[in-house]
Amino acid sequence: MSTLSGTFYASLFADDASRLIAAGCFVLTVVLYFASKWLYARFPKPWLTPLLTVPAVLAAIVLALHIPYPVYFQDTRWLMWLLGPATVAFAVPIYEYRELLKRHWISLAVGVTVGIVVAVGGSLTLAKLLHLSPELQRSLMTRSVSTPFALAVSDKIHAPKDLTALFVIATGVCGMLFGELVLALVPLRTRLARGALFGAAAHGVGTAKARELGSEEGVVASLTMMIAGVTMVLLVPLLELLPI
Repeated sequence: MSTLSGTFYASLFADDASRLIAAGCFVLTVVLYFASKWLYARFPKPWLTPLLTVPAVLAAIVLALHIPYPVYFQDTRWLMWLLGPATVAFAVPIYEYRELLKRHWISLAVGVTVGIVVAVGGSLTLAKLLHLSPELQRSLMTRSVSTPFALAVSDKIHAPKDLTALFVIATGVCGMLFGELVLALVPLRTRLARGALFGAAAHGVGTAKARELGSEEGVVASLTMMIAGVTMVLLVPLLELLPI
């Protein structure tokens, strides 16, 4: 009886400790985000963007403290849940800038179409050349749209969400960095082209960078990002037919 009682209390203590660690991970994630955002506002360097620094610091802390991923995700999953309302909120700027859409709908439609075809086709071609697994191929297909849309697509094509989120973040950071290089080598004079470049190639991170260039660039980048995400979701039936 004493052995059973000891096992029960040990299990209860372990559960309490797990909940406490999970809550601490949630608080740590939020604090690191706002701290990184403040730091990036003072020192706007590409390597200090919250999308890059926060995951890196969190990964180092979780690995150093040997915190299992299920324990970390126990409370921070609510942050993932917020992607749903964020996706719905994307409709607001589309409505607010509907006049801009009416004026440039052909350019935006062609740009988004070309961007998606190049992104999906290029990802699949590279994945097949490297003989990557089907799971990696499916995750790579969604890497060029914003996280909420990419996760929605990954559900339909049976791609691992963790890999999808990782590839989206990597694509956004690389797009932001190389986007500046492209603008330096091929100076795009129109605000529409500069904004669309970052919105199509680097989604959320690129949109933040475009806003630094100007308000119109930021608006166009945001619209391009959202249109690309919606288009990708609508193309899911076709993506499921691709040979993988």
